[in-house]
Amino acid sequence: MSAIIQSVSSGSPAEREGISAGGRLLAVNGKPVKDFLDYGFLCAGTDTVLDIEYGGELCRYSVHKGDEYEDIGLTFDSFLMDESHHCRNNCIFCFIDQLPKGLREPLYFKDDDERLSYLFGNYITLTNLDDADVERIIEMHISPVNISVHTTDPELRCRMMRNRFAGEKLKYLYRLAEAGIEINCQIVLCRDWNDGEKLRSSLKDLAALWPSVRSVAVVPVGLTDHRDGLEKLKPFDSHSAGETIDIIDEIADECEKNYGIRMLYPADEFFLMSGRGIPALDYYGELLQLENGVGMLALFESDFRRELDASRRIVLRRHRVDIATGAAAAPTIERLANEVNKKYHNITVTVHTICNEFFGERITVSGLVTGRDLISQLKGKLNSEHLLIPSNMLRREGDIFLDDITPAQAEYELKAKITPCDDASALLAGIFSR
Repeated sequence: MSAIIQSVSSGSPAEREGISAGGRLLAVNGKPVKDFLDYGFLCAGTDTVLDIEYGGELCRYSVHKGDEYEDIGLTFDSFLMDESHHCRNNCIFCFIDQLPKGLREPLYFKDDDERLSYLFGNYITLTNLDDADVERIIEMHISPVNISVHTTDPELRCRMMRNRFAGEKLKYLYRLAEAGIEINCQIVLCRDWNDGEKLRSSLKDLAALWPSVRSVAVVPVGLTDHRDGLEKLKPFDSHSAGETIDIIDEIADECEKNYGIRMLYPADEFFLMSGRGIPALDYYGELLQLENGVGMLALFESDFRRELDASRRIVLRRHRVDIATGAAAAPTIERLANEVNKKYHNITVTVHTICNEFFGERITVSGLVTGRDLISQLKGKLNSEHLLIPSNMLRREGDIFLDDITPAQAEYELKAKITPCDDASALLAGIFSR
């Protein structure tokens, strides 16, 4: 594998040695470079030898750095320096299989790539790895690694992931744990598949891998209205959601007693579905599973209340502001908005719950609300010309909703300025802005 040098940073060690864009990096210190992990690992040190090909001519550069971790200064045509690894599974619960047709092509790509786990916190299933990949993770001490376990029962894992190697690949989980690699795990829970006693067994197995396994998130399967031809799966109801919480808490209590940390956590959705209140923030320990919706509402409410209590703003003129969010977060946001309304009588905050008509009403998270649903449900119904939305309604670049509607298009239709908010502080700032 080789990568094309896209640019060379001004004043960098690479530029000082006369390296220019357009060359193909072949080797570092005499060793071939598979991807950016190899590149970073091999470039550590104060003296590095780069073999670069320009138009068929091999050039060798000796690059000296003042600090062993200083960036050499090269960027490449692909941030991975390789193609992303495609998932080899056909999981019964795969959310991408439930996407309607007509969305932009990247949304249908199923990644299962340990490099993306390191870069962005993506979860991997281990089925794309071989012994050499695992040893590389251990040698480079790539940590943490986020692993989609789903169950520690090898036969059941094969059936759920529809991959005959899925059970066998669990050996890599234990190998990484044995080597001291920090691991965060997730279990996508499906009723009558890996719940109940199967869940209890999996949690006990994972808890036994402490301290390498630092956290386990148990999240309910997401079921859209676009499951024609797919495995029939039951949604969780209040009773089954409550039973799931009880099982997790039972094993988590043992972890807290043995290790001083709960370690095992239900996603916020289980508490909402069960009708139980979201636990206090200290229930969630180090908050290692926020991206899985574990502790997100508790953290948001805690941060919002702290900033609101500390606020000493003076609001002289009346103004209104609207907030749109998904059904899961709406009760929390409404409760907090009412506290703002009570504390500041000149401010009127109105919260709108967006029902997910695009994916189906069982999908309640704000990150899957589309621009079309936002427009169709709010057009002519806003109480102000300022609409606050969670930033996760937009892709990472902040420029587009899931259905390719842009914020500018939504603003035009709604006759309101749209402000994405990353956190509680940003939401409060948006409420007070005019």
